[in-house]
Amino acid sequence: MKRKEKIIEFLLALSGAITVLTTIGILSVLLYESVLFFKEVSIVEFFTDTQWTPLFDDKHFGILPLIAGTVLTSFIAITVALPIGLSIAVYLNEYAHPKVRQTIKPMLEILAAIPTVVYGFFALTVVTPFLQQIIPGLSGFNALSPGIVMGIMIIPLISSLSEDALYAVPKSLREASYGLGSTPFQTSFKVLIPAASSGIIVSVILAISRAFGETMIVAVAAGLEPRLTLDPTVPIATITTYIVQVSMGDVPQGSLEFKTIFSAGMMLFVFTFILNTITAKVKKKFYHKYE
Repeated sequence: MKRKEKIIEFLLALSGAITVLTTIGILSVLLYESVLFFKEVSIVEFFTDTQWTPLFDDKHFGILPLIAGTVLTSFIAITVALPIGLSIAVYLNEYAHPKVRQTIKPMLEILAAIPTVVYGFFALTVVTPFLQQIIPGLSGFNALSPGIVMGIMIIPLISSLSEDALYAVPKSLREASYGLGSTPFQTSFKVLIPAASSGIIVSVILAISRAFGETMIVAVAAGLEPRLTLDPTVPIATITTYIVQVSMGDVPQGSLEFKTIFSAGMMLFVFTFILNTITAKVKKKFYHKYE
């Protein structure tokens, strides 16, 4: 029995070590290639130039257009997903009959399981034509359509984690609220949501991280045109879509143009690292609150 326990402990430790070593390997490659890139391109130009055209004859290496596109689509996505996901979480936690809850939960899981390339073509062939009837002059490729569809995609993430946070609120708070004559609506939005705010914030940050790293929806429906704008009606490009564009193109490996994907990847890593760090700190506060 002890031998089995040691084998299991070794396998678990090995899994953890593989994860850590893989992360270190990826980060090492990104750092090494980024250093080589910045030996040829000024870091000042990288962060201040407003054009990103490394594949053109007139080369510019300003990362701001890609950051703007990433932030814009992520903002649209979270604007769509947060109110809907939180409303679903409150409904399932406080209002829904157990049978209704058993029906809605699997449907949300199915929504989360749909391949992102399907979402991308849905944005291009359904959402964009619909929006063009409402917004005159909307481009066939734009940031609004993929942003909305990305929001639909991350609804299950917010609703599931928010529901868990609401469920973790002590029953005594609910009972005290109802005992004072509060309605279910008042109890949900004035007692439960504030009490579960840390967990809800965690779900939002994780959803933003998911939106930041999304590739296929934006690649299919946004147009792959880097531009420094916050206008959601025009084509844009994000960090991930540019990486895919170069990786699948005819850019020679080892060239300066090819090295741009590592510098862009490093920026994406920094953004997601910051978001995950914030998530860990908020999550720690959340667990400490109810221990």
